[in-house]
Amino acid sequence: MTIRVDAPAVSCPAPVPVAWEFFAGGGLAGLGLAGFSIGLANDIDAMKAAAFRTNHPGIPLHQADVWSLSAADLPGTPDLCWASSPCQDLSLAGARAGLEGVRSGAFWGFWQLIQALDAAGRAPPVIVVENVAGLLTSGGGADFAAVCAAMAAAGYRVGALEMDAALWLPQSRPRLFIVAMRGVAGPTVPGPVAPFHSRRLVAAHARLPRAARAAWVWWALAAPARRNVDLSAVLEPDDRVDWFDAERTTALLALCAPLHRIQLERALASGGRQVGAGYRRVRTEAGRKVQRLELRFDGLAGCLRTPAGGSSRQYVVVCDAGRIRARRLTGREAARLMGVDEAYALPAGEGAALKLMGDAVAVPVVRALADGLLRPALSGGL
Repeated sequence: MTIRVDAPAVSCPAPVPVAWEFFAGGGLAGLGLAGFSIGLANDIDAMKAAAFRTNHPGIPLHQADVWSLSAADLPGTPDLCWASSPCQDLSLAGARAGLEGVRSGAFWGFWQLIQALDAAGRAPPVIVVENVAGLLTSGGGADFAAVCAAMAAAGYRVGALEMDAALWLPQSRPRLFIVAMRGVAGPTVPGPVAPFHSRRLVAAHARLPRAARAAWVWWALAAPARRNVDLSAVLEPDDRVDWFDAERTTALLALCAPLHRIQLERALASGGRQVGAGYRRVRTEAGRKVQRLELRFDGLAGCLRTPAGGSSRQYVVVCDAGRIRARRLTGREAARLMGVDEAYALPAGEGAALKLMGDAVAVPVVRALADGLLRPALSGGL
């Protein structure tokens, strides 16, 4: 009798999708793209490039102006191209020069690369463009329409989500994510659904030209569980940071506008430990510009910014047992507010660390997008 022994079935693991990260900064988008392999990255800034190389030593980095790159510089075929294009000309804090601005116009350098890859048969099935929510209204809505129209003309289905990092982290940081897909299909809903399809996104969609609206889809993404971490949880212990002296603290708090002074006095009167965050802003009062300290005691930090974006460093104000202390937010605290773990190596200088984080994208937000939309689309198309 012949005995037949069947070879055990061998299951082949699914291929790992490859992502290319443009305007990569310190590589925070790549940290959030769980389940992806980062094939290459690009950034023009020397400090950011150094931080990227330190924290992602195995990933090829093109330190160059995106306009100077060609398809020949980028071997292979990506599944996803991620572009966190510069936002200074689109944010409310900037001059709002739109996509014609020198920095934010870099998007078109990225899009020129996508067109070159497409001509070579190597265009990615998924593209994500991340920017400030101001892109929805910049140029009266023309900039957002131009981006969507360019993607639609290339045969992509296009949609967008406005996602606030405050749903995951103790930082108020709304950002816009334009997601385009071709040849793959992500989960969708028939119409806008909160919290990621905001009123201003719905209004921007209504202003799109006909071709862009015909290519539009409302991407589906589940909201996360309620955030359970507040600002105080990411701060350094009091004895490990440098506090302002009494004179400097008094001078800073004297800048409070009346409503913010009331918040401060309520926090002080509570008798317990109350942690707030604040920025100095220039406001117009009675026809003249004055500098004001604007505070919040809602458990959130304000949106991290950089000096180039028009805002100073963020302050931490602590009321405890009838005493008020103030200091500046540190670079490591800013990294925690972006969802970066303690192993991430920050630049040596506080200013550089704050710039790196202020120009970045929050890691848990990217991870939610990857888990709920990007990987499901590619797993069906790979």
